[in-house]
Amino acid sequence: MQIIAPRATPHKPVPRGVARSGPPLFSYGFRPFFLGAGLHALLAMGLWIGALAGAWSVGGSAGPIAWHGHEMLFGYGAAALAGFVLTAVPNWTGRLPVSGPPLMVLVALWLAGRLAGLAPQLLGELASAALDCLFLPALAFVVGREVVSGRNWKNLRVAGAISGLAVLNLGYHLAQAMGGDPYLVLRLTVALFVTLVGLIGGRIIPSFTRNYLSKRGAARLPASVGRFDQLAVALALLAGAGWALWPDVLASTGLAAAAALLHAIRLARWQGQATWREPLLLMLHLSYAFVPAGFAMLALAGLGLVAPASALHVLTVGAIGLTTFAVMARASRGHTGRPLTASTTTTVAYGCLLLAAVMRPLAEALPMAYHLVLLASGLLWLAAFGLFVAEHAGMLLTPSLRQPARSLS
Repeated sequence: MQIIAPRATPHKPVPRGVARSGPPLFSYGFRPFFLGAGLHALLAMGLWIGALAGAWSVGGSAGPIAWHGHEMLFGYGAAALAGFVLTAVPNWTGRLPVSGPPLMVLVALWLAGRLAGLAPQLLGELASAALDCLFLPALAFVVGREVVSGRNWKNLRVAGAISGLAVLNLGYHLAQAMGGDPYLVLRLTVALFVTLVGLIGGRIIPSFTRNYLSKRGAARLPASVGRFDQLAVALALLAGAGWALWPDVLASTGLAAAAALLHAIRLARWQGQATWREPLLLMLHLSYAFVPAGFAMLALAGLGLVAPASALHVLTVGAIGLTTFAVMARASRGHTGRPLTASTTTTVAYGCLLLAAVMRPLAEALPMAYHLVLLASGLLWLAAFGLFVAEHAGMLLTPSLRQPARSLS
């Protein structure tokens, strides 16, 4: 997330891949968390498909539907966010990356939450919930400490957003324990993640595109970040919160429609059509297109024209799933010294996930084929992340080939 606060004196770039004792996996935040996100995306989806088929039960008293929503957001989404933020923080602050034992502790807390939530009855619902609530506050503390130590005050908003996710995760477990509405909390979490996509995407996508087009002497470059972008992100947060809290209120529908329009204009200003020769960059533009598409679907759902679940999955599988996948693929290559060019495997994997994002919202529109569409989209998700893990596990587990590219700044 390229949010760089002014500094009194410039600092030298942080050395990438700093030598550490211990396995390379724990030398940089993106390594364990991107690998964990990919593996969890496979495991959680496989378990969800099996639960739908009645082969087993997951999630304890919360039930498989709530467990599925929680794990896609607080399991997969949180891991992808952690990998990104822990790798971007050194660029913001000029400090060395979090690595070694502190990184191992963060990974262990994330993994403990996943295991506890799978069968919470084994430890007890309360103990499992408490265990799951440890990771995000710890991550927020680490990020906040690094930002404050580097006097990079502007990026305290990132620690604040992670703290917000921690509060929402606690709210989810309290709602489950006290008979509240956990799905309202999950909708708020989707809204916050989409806002983060708007914030992060609005920094890295035009930046990467500008660098790419400048090297090729293009006359038209992406618009610079300005007040329009700030307005678009703020409106995304308002529209998302309105949908989560009052989905059937006309004002929420109007906010969603306005957010769709602003983010469509924002995307058009980034010259994505000129990146078609490089799939690794084009992926980011296509992923971001699901932000305005998702808000448009929310507006249509508010008018009763499409099913609310269809609109929800445009945002989750599309905006969140595709964007995190595209960022992880690029960062994994760039930070391990590989060329910032999509391989055939990455392109095929992204195509599978893109098709899953398009297909999943159709399930509610095709009731006669509902379960078939769910199965097909789930299998496409599994194919995408199976290819991601197969291609990137070796990169993430072994030392970098050379001085890595600056793929997150």
